[in-house]
Amino acid sequence: MLAEQRKATWLMINSNSSKSIDLTEFQKICNISELKENNGKKFIVNYVEIAVFKVNGEVFALNNICPHQHSALIYDGFIEEGCVVCPAHGWMFDLKTGKLPTGGKGLDIYHVQVSEGNVFVKVPEKKFNW
Repeated sequence: MLAEQRKATWLMINSNSSKSIDLTEFQKICNISELKENNGKKFIVNYVEIAVFKVNGEVFALNNICPHQHSALIYDGFIEEGCVVCPAHGWMFDLKTGKLPTGGKGLDIYHVQVSEGNVFVKVPEKKFNW
């Protein structure tokens, strides 16, 4: 699986398009059919826990750790008005920007590409300071 995740390849976004994208820095996390509409799913990519949501057919990836109490529950949140609501304390984060409704810093977001039915995400490698 790791070799498949790391392979550098150019893939067509869809068969009707001549547009292609370099997925070198992206990792495959699942098939689009594995994501349920308006429900989150948790993944670990490059030692980073992420929450992935499919809303109106669009896929979003955010950090899974709520900054309020550092709860790893964002994937279990519910969708409301383009935001995911943390189930622990009700903090809301915009799915596209990761920001709080006030505009303040919220969650890190990650680039997502869907190609040939597969979901790929670009998550910078977590740096450890031992």
